[in-house]
Amino acid sequence: MLTKIREKSQGALAWVILSLICVPFALWGINNYLDAGGESSVASVGSKDFFQRDVNKAYEQYSQNLKGMGIDEQTLKAQALQKLIKDEVLLQYVHSQGLVVTDDEARDFVKSLPYFQVDGKFSDKQYKTLLGSQRLSSAEFVSRIKNALIMEQFQHSVMDSSFATTYDVESFFKIQNQQRDISYITVGLDPAPGQPSTEEISAYYQQHQDAYHTPEQLSVEYVELKLEDLAKKVPVSDEKLKAFYEEQKEQYSAPERRRISHILISINDKLTEKEALDKANKTKQELAKKDFAALAAEVSDDKLTAKKGGDLGLFNAGVMEKAFEDSASSLKLGEVSEPIKSSYGYHLIKVTELVPASTKSFDSVKADVTKAYQKAQAENTFYESSEKLTQLSYEHPDSLQTVSEALGLTVQKSALFTKDNGDGIAAEEKIRSAAFSEEILQGNNSAPIEKNNEHLVVLRLLEHKSAAKRELNEVRLEILLMLAQEKAQKLAVEKAQKIKASLDAGKALKDIAAEYKLEVKTENALVRAKSKLPEPLTEAVFKAAKPVGEKPSIFVVALSSGEQVVVRLSKVTPGVMSDDDKKQMDLAKKNIANAFGQSDFNQVLNSLQKAADVKVHKKAQQQ
Repeated sequence: MLTKIREKSQGALAWVILSLICVPFALWGINNYLDAGGESSVASVGSKDFFQRDVNKAYEQYSQNLKGMGIDEQTLKAQALQKLIKDEVLLQYVHSQGLVVTDDEARDFVKSLPYFQVDGKFSDKQYKTLLGSQRLSSAEFVSRIKNALIMEQFQHSVMDSSFATTYDVESFFKIQNQQRDISYITVGLDPAPGQPSTEEISAYYQQHQDAYHTPEQLSVEYVELKLEDLAKKVPVSDEKLKAFYEEQKEQYSAPERRRISHILISINDKLTEKEALDKANKTKQELAKKDFAALAAEVSDDKLTAKKGGDLGLFNAGVMEKAFEDSASSLKLGEVSEPIKSSYGYHLIKVTELVPASTKSFDSVKADVTKAYQKAQAENTFYESSEKLTQLSYEHPDSLQTVSEALGLTVQKSALFTKDNGDGIAAEEKIRSAAFSEEILQGNNSAPIEKNNEHLVVLRLLEHKSAAKRELNEVRLEILLMLAQEKAQKLAVEKAQKIKASLDAGKALKDIAAEYKLEVKTENALVRAKSKLPEPLTEAVFKAAKPVGEKPSIFVVALSSGEQVVVRLSKVTPGVMSDDDKKQMDLAKKNIANAFGQSDFNQVLNSLQKAADVKVHKKAQQQ
């Protein structure tokens, strides 16, 4: 639960920065810097206008973050618009307050981004290629990074001032660990008598026509640029492969594996240096009769490792003092050192495992060396081709033929797919999202889409089918089943309400269950975090009012299946902090403080929005 608090209190601006830097860069509002062609704005903050294309881009990013949460498209689009507005309100405010980020800070941040790195280092070529694929200048991109960092700076100034007390933590666990006793019966869905009439089916169809459409579909043609394909074309020879193998030899080598244990005799108030040395020598003599691990458990002053027979794990140079390391490095397997002095005292060191360093022969790894060599040789070609792919697909937006001929790429075709489902190239959501963008629908080539760091795709529209109405005859069976389901649910609701009324009147739950031939189930000391009940039921149980005196709380909960659960809540026991909870006190304070800080920041943001000149046009609500 503490982890969930931390997740939910992550900075809102972290999302903005991700939106700015994720490839392809989902830079909201970028088209505001281009000619809007007389298009009417859907919202404005001061002098800043947002157009439908901005909302669509924001929606694409926003829906990715909330995927799988069951939120409908219209709600997500409305939320995405509000996110655009809030970010712009905040951006205008931080600029008005004179907050700045230096060029050096922005440059260091950009260089730290993995999207612009090759082999763990910033690549100027990769940087220019990826920015070019989005038709962005470096100055514009850095400017947007600066804006995001300034906004985050302000957010932290608000959030970091929040704190949580021990009382706050105890109150949290009092609620979190609360226990509730319930008994309940589940009313299932029984088939409704009779069949829906023709009139009912027709009426339902007329009232729900929006639900009976074939979805919008399209197919695309596309080209793919893969580093893997380019690598396969790189010629090889044993001479070149052996030279590459020598350069990369450590990649095919395993370092020496040396595991050590020790017995420590500390120099302290009780033992002088001489006495500690004498004890260490005496201890070594005892090894003639006793096992090293057993003796370590008895006499070692390193109590943490003594429990494990003195085991220090794998030996890593640079961790211990030089004398200790020199001795540990020179011992043979099973050999015990003379007493070795360190700032901690005297050590007896033993090597308990020793695997010599080894290097695989060229012949044994030739296949791997070949792949690595070809890939390394093809990387420059790949990045140069990426730049050319970006340039040509932009300069010749009405065809992929020029790109195909210039780069030797095959133009491929997909089957029809929808926004939600597709096969082949369209199996990936990133591809489907790009395919349904305005750029593609208007007949242009897409900007290169990065499937991963070594795979780019350019799309263009092949065939587009608008959503179409399905005739009644096609959907009659679906409607028949839907009406039967609705009637069954209605009967279940009516039965559940009758049971609740009987319980409210004081009738025993077991007698009611017997009357309706249902089973009574009981859960005592139910804790919300450990509940195995369906989520809607658990949520309702812990939201329900506490029993008053001897009178239980009675309520009905609808499950996602349509079943109804009649619940009798008889007892609520306040939660207490467990020993494990107490050990997490510092973490709990930090995470609850983050949650408080996020709440404070949201309040500040809402206040700024109320004071700002924000206009949302009616047509924006209808998109």
